[in-house]
Amino acid sequence: MHISEGVLSGQVLAAGGVLSAAGTAVGLAKTEYYEIPRVALLSAAFFVASLIHVPLGPSSVHLILNGLLGIVLGWASFPAVLVGLSLQAVMFQFGGLTTLGVNTFNMAFPALLAFWLFGPLVRAKRSSWALFGGALAGAFSVAAAGVLVAASLALSGEAFAAVAKLVLFAHLPIMALEAIVTAFAVGFLRKVRPEVLGVR
Repeated sequence: MHISEGVLSGQVLAAGGVLSAAGTAVGLAKTEYYEIPRVALLSAAFFVASLIHVPLGPSSVHLILNGLLGIVLGWASFPAVLVGLSLQAVMFQFGGLTTLGVNTFNMAFPALLAFWLFGPLVRAKRSSWALFGGALAGAFSVAAAGVLVAASLALSGEAFAAVAKLVLFAHLPIMALEAIVTAFAVGFLRKVRPEVLGVR
């Protein structure tokens, strides 16, 4: 769901940059030193998952894992996503440096919403509720990211309206896959490291 250089309007680029800078600043302020390895590990998982692209028509799709980032990291999703996208832009030319702010916000803000909306379910005492919460977080975060990407394109000109719709529909299969992957990850973490999810 990377948006490439030269596509978005200046206003959308500026808004994305400001919002991502604010989110990253809050995320860094809320991150304790002992949490940095966890943030780095999930940033690496995000980086690798986003590299595996599957062509689908004129677009391509890939795992995002921002739902998993969100329920584990909360606000720290912003710096984690920023680092992953920065490395992808510099090393593999996915997305771009001018669109880094917009791309970061489009991935990290849904992760934060997933933390707020589904974090309580993931931390529930019953594991079945936790798995359900993980599945919802995975599917929702992809859907929300797709909506934000489509909105970014649509706000940049009517010429991108058709592409915006295509990007949104192309990620419907990824929503289902992310739901399964995130639910399994939540189940695994609850067994081996429940404190990572905030489970007492």
